[in-house]
Amino acid sequence: MSKHPIAHRRVQAGPADVFYREAGDPSAPTLLLLHGFPTSSHQYVGLMRELAGHWHLVAPDLPGFGQTETAPDFEFTFEALAGVLGDFVDALGLSSYALYVFDFGAPAGLRLAARRPRQITALITQNGNAYVEGFGPAMPDFANQGPREEVQSGLEEMLTPESIRMHYYEGVRNPEAIDPGSYQLDRFYLEQPGRAAAQADLLWDYRNNPPVYPEIHRWLRESQPPVLAVWGRNDPFFIPAGAEAFRRDVPSAQVHLLDTGHFALEEELGTISELVDRFLRENVDQ
Repeated sequence: MSKHPIAHRRVQAGPADVFYREAGDPSAPTLLLLHGFPTSSHQYVGLMRELAGHWHLVAPDLPGFGQTETAPDFEFTFEALAGVLGDFVDALGLSSYALYVFDFGAPAGLRLAARRPRQITALITQNGNAYVEGFGPAMPDFANQGPREEVQSGLEEMLTPESIRMHYYEGVRNPEAIDPGSYQLDRFYLEQPGRAAAQADLLWDYRNNPPVYPEIHRWLRESQPPVLAVWGRNDPFFIPAGAEAFRRDVPSAQVHLLDTGHFALEEELGTISELVDRFLRENVDQ
């Protein structure tokens, strides 16, 4: 039996019934873990088990993903996701927390951080981009996108089983390290009613994230939170320049580039858990 079990809970957070995973002592400092596309809080199960001995871990499923449920008229934008996250931390009574962002979790979570700077004790970004130079060759050219009807087929292509599988395997050293159950679970959730449309809406809305970057950069410069950028350097979506760019606004930011792909935790769980644990011990009061 696991020494540090993970609880599976739900809470009403504004317009969403949010499913979340929780582990560790609630009296310990909190690390809020925000997943990316096309997965769910399931991506953090291994990391939560590694860190729960010293930290309080909370990992929600974002609206449109996993087991979180929303009303039929919910608008799937990153602004809406940030709003739900604000309602979520309020519902759980989280007044301070370190933030771990990845992929889609970055534009949602960093909006929250920029608007609630006093709540953020530290930032960990794992292939969680906030700079235009961080966009890799697999990312769309947001500045030159046409009307949605012209790019809809491309959005749908990113939701195919082949594309989801590619997110896990592109850039890894050892394909045998990837658990097929991870992307098969993603496919299962994506096949549920309304999920493909929700995620296509978020893919389309991604073009509205770069205009918010100056707000995020201003928060970083003014607040100077401790920053750990740990990046799969072979990620075709978010390249190492995005990790290095955090030093422009927070010169003390720690940057670690690992020889793996987008889902770096799949291949580098041990390394990342050690880096995160040491970073939190050095920068967050216990």
